[in-house]
Amino acid sequence: MTDLRIGFIGLGNVGGALAGNLLRHGVDLTVRDLDPARVAAFTSRGAKSAASPAGLARAVDLVITCLPSPAASAAVLEAPDGVLAGLSPGKVWLEMSTTDQAEAIRLAARVEALGGTALDCPVSGGCHRAATGNISIFAGGSRAAFERVLPVLSILGRSILHTGPVGSASALKVLTNYLATVHLAALAEALTVARVAGLDLNTTYEGIRISSGNSFVHETESQVILNGSRDIGFTMELVIKDVGLFEALGRAHGVPLELSPLVLSLFRDGLRRYGPREHSPNIIRRLEEACGVRVQAPGFPAQIVDDQPKVPGAEVVPRGQRGPPAGT
Repeated sequence: MTDLRIGFIGLGNVGGALAGNLLRHGVDLTVRDLDPARVAAFTSRGAKSAASPAGLARAVDLVITCLPSPAASAAVLEAPDGVLAGLSPGKVWLEMSTTDQAEAIRLAARVEALGGTALDCPVSGGCHRAATGNISIFAGGSRAAFERVLPVLSILGRSILHTGPVGSASALKVLTNYLATVHLAALAEALTVARVAGLDLNTTYEGIRISSGNSFVHETESQVILNGSRDIGFTMELVIKDVGLFEALGRAHGVPLELSPLVLSLFRDGLRRYGPREHSPNIIRRLEEACGVRVQAPGFPAQIVDDQPKVPGAEVVPRGQRGPPAGT
């Protein structure tokens, strides 16, 4: 599969890192983005570019999209010069955006009606792991389709989970992003309380890290909070989009949600105060301003860098399964 021609649409923080991994592995890569500078950064390293999503789809065997919203994905696929206009039987579409489950299913059906294959393959783990190829990937689609694209996913990520049919990966991704957002909001409160209570923040960071309060979010986002950069490559606007998708999923299934509306209201207030492009960890700024403090400490990095070596990606087999399921 990795000897196929691959097209990548969306070269933002995550998409650019993922596409960079493909280029470093010698993949025949064609890229497209609305920002000419991002495209130029890839063509200068040997990638090709396409004048339209349709042109890209015609030129490659596998199309990857990594875009900021369900609306953006729909536009890229369904515009008159969109991906669907360039698809033909046998081609593959991987939706790596964090998107709405129903939209993933709808667009996948349109791809399959043209004789193509579709999977939703969102990623999780942050820009630093996307850059090294150590990110986690959820993949929704038939087992046969999953096995077909696994060599490509193994370049892009380390831990790869087949989640079930198309749409299941998108549902799981918004759930995990919601959980990460809950912990970010809780950490903002915990670190602010530590600061005003006079605790040493370096000691507080280590105390949380070695305790039952630890999490991936603490080990990454708390560091850039304490540095003061608050730069994790993710914005208030994207948090609201992702938690909104989670809330819509829960309500569609009749779950009486209580925490997610509160978390959503906190970040909507953050967006009103600081703007949609503000770094999401700067949600702590609301509390800093209320308490008249700055929650910072020396020795923490401005950005998180993944220092783990790249290893070939492998499928994660869920607990209770002896191996990858056959068929389906």
